[in-house]
Amino acid sequence: MKRLFSLFNVVSLALLGAAAYAYTEVQRPPETPEAPRLQLQERQSKPVKVYFSDAQVQTMKPETRSVQVTQDTPSATAQAALRAWANGPQTQGSLPVVPKGSPAPNVWLRGTHVYVDLPESYQRLRYGTSGERMLLCTLTRTLLEVGGQDVTFLVGGKNVETLWHLDLREPYRAQDCTDQ
Repeated sequence: MKRLFSLFNVVSLALLGAAAYAYTEVQRPPETPEAPRLQLQERQSKPVKVYFSDAQVQTMKPETRSVQVTQDTPSATAQAALRAWANGPQTQGSLPVVPKGSPAPNVWLRGTHVYVDLPESYQRLRYGTSGERMLLCTLTRTLLEVGGQDVTFLVGGKNVETLWHLDLREPYRAQDCTDQ
């Protein structure tokens, strides 16, 4: 009588079972993958102080605004603040610094330095010295509320000496823009 559970028979039965299992796994249709869920970045409100001009173009009037940002970074907050600045004030007694519909300047931060790229259309505003000072100082004060220690202005992505009257070769600091 031959042995039923010989080593050869046990190994063969194990290999046959493994082959049957592998065959059923290969024949099973693949699972349908789920479509990726594209999640738009969640917007969050952030309060910022935005500066505008008074009716006599002599003093800056702050206005607290709630801006929407997708990233809680100083750069994103600064850009949102400049969009609010370009849209003009919401309170009585304040004047917008640029005409309605004017594009907001682009802004970026490098360490503690803020760089503002003014659109070339700002050179065609032809403001007087007071108006140009108000434009630069309301931008400076708005951006320094977000962060940074000074603001450097470019026009159309280039360094310029002036917008029309005021020197833009040096960065503006908070003390350069105090009301008199």
